[in-house]
Amino acid sequence: MRTKTSLLGLGFLTPALIMILVFFLIPVVLTGVFAFTNMSTATGIQGGEYMISPKTIRRLESDPLFDKKTLDRLSSTSYRVDEFGLTKALEAKIKPAFLKEIKKNLLGKSFKSRRDFERTLKKLKSRPRSPRALKQAAEPFSRSILNQRYESETAFIAALENLGAPISDEHQQTLIKRAYTGWVWTSENFTNMASKPGTWFVAFNTLLYVTLTLVFNIGFGLFLAISTFYLPAGQASFFRAVWLLPRISPPVLYVLLWKWFTWDSGFLSTITSWFGFPAFNYMLGSIPSAWTVVILINGFVGASLGMLLFSSAIAAIPSSMLHASEVDGASRWQQIRYIIMPQLRWPILFTTSYNTLSLLTSFEYILLATDGGPGGSTTVWSLDAYYVALNNYAGNLEYGNGAAMALVLVIVGVILSLLYLRLFKFDELVAKPRIEN
Repeated sequence: MRTKTSLLGLGFLTPALIMILVFFLIPVVLTGVFAFTNMSTATGIQGGEYMISPKTIRRLESDPLFDKKTLDRLSSTSYRVDEFGLTKALEAKIKPAFLKEIKKNLLGKSFKSRRDFERTLKKLKSRPRSPRALKQAAEPFSRSILNQRYESETAFIAALENLGAPISDEHQQTLIKRAYTGWVWTSENFTNMASKPGTWFVAFNTLLYVTLTLVFNIGFGLFLAISTFYLPAGQASFFRAVWLLPRISPPVLYVLLWKWFTWDSGFLSTITSWFGFPAFNYMLGSIPSAWTVVILINGFVGASLGMLLFSSAIAAIPSSMLHASEVDGASRWQQIRYIIMPQLRWPILFTTSYNTLSLLTSFEYILLATDGGPGGSTTVWSLDAYYVALNNYAGNLEYGNGAAMALVLVIVGVILSLLYLRLFKFDELVAKPRIEN
């Protein structure tokens, strides 16, 4: 019988376990995997080719291994008459008589530019009479790897060797690494993140945002729950329904109402203009006002959830305890301090943990309200990760960097959750009542 009951319980839990696996564990694991790659729209997700571009040459200028002569050789186009070029010319259907004369008179010679090579070709008797045909005949003998794509490392090395000038193995290995356009395994995402000055600015913004909003969420949620508890049932239900509106409103509509309230043409500026104050955009007009609006927008959403949880917990307190305290002459403040607040440790722990994780990872209200402005002053970590990975102004979506930033949030969230469990003495909250021991 016990086995059947266990199987039945497992059957009921299976949908929840599948949802946890699909919507939580797999995304977290994939985030951890992508965080250690340089994957982006430039590299793709399947593999890459080898190509040296002008951007690659500019990056190599800061590498002490490459001198100006080597870089000039990599970025220039030269012409060399050899068996490789003669074979390509034959495949390009250049006249055999002309190729025979080229081989006889120019085999082994190199030319620094197309102009020099074409001038030499013009001196040959069997040359094409058309300038266009002459240019086509010169093309198979060109030697350049700039902006050329090579599907394999072997083909790229062969192209380097065909430049006509020796390149050391050290140069070759560096060029292979720099020229590869596909993604590779790397930990540079984290080192780049730590060395970038903007990272610490965004981290401070996140700390400020989470701390102030969390204090508002918990504090105002407690205030609403306790104040409505002492109201008559009808009035309490009405006020709770009103304060629940920020939670149940669609984010776009909710932020739109805040814009109507705070913009320079909105309700607040209209009221202050009656007293001679100039119109002011409280959402984007200054950094302090922007932060105030952002914290209030998110704070009311979190406080409404806290109000529901705290109200339910207060309603579960036996009324006999409150009546007994009134008989003993306890004031409202003493009831709150010695009866209500000790009973709210579990709801406060859950609400604090949930809101912390939510504030760390959510950014939709900031995106809709200020878009990180003014001047990036309200950009938080999750919003910055979104821009890096999914909405980069430069056009190159850096999935690896964005995943690394998201992984940092996961680690911070786990650490804070463990800290909350210790701070609120979770082991005591789940322990058996002493009367049962």
